[in-house]
Amino acid sequence: MTQSLNHEQTAQLQVCLDLAHDPKQHADARQTFAQLQNSLVDKSATIELLETLWNEVLAARRSAALWEQANNLEKELTKRMAEHHVQLNQNYLRLIQEQ
Repeated sequence: MTQSLNHEQTAQLQVCLDLAHDPKQHADARQTFAQLQNSLVDKSATIELLETLWNEVLAARRSAALWEQANNLEKELTKRMAEHHVQLNQNYLRLIQEQ
């Protein structure tokens, strides 16, 4: 017989997922998830499945945060390169005018 999550457990799972968005809050997310696991009645396959899925969620969130940081770094470098390119062009034009 399968047992579905009750409203409180569903809300607790949503809190876990919300906390998982920020890698800095993963410790709190894990603690909340452990409380959810302890509240499950059928602990055998359900907990193993949930734990596997939970670890995948945390890994995906960490990966997403890493790629977001890399993207922000790339944006900043591109902006700086464009600014330097404009400055170099202006310097070149001034040099040509002085000759």
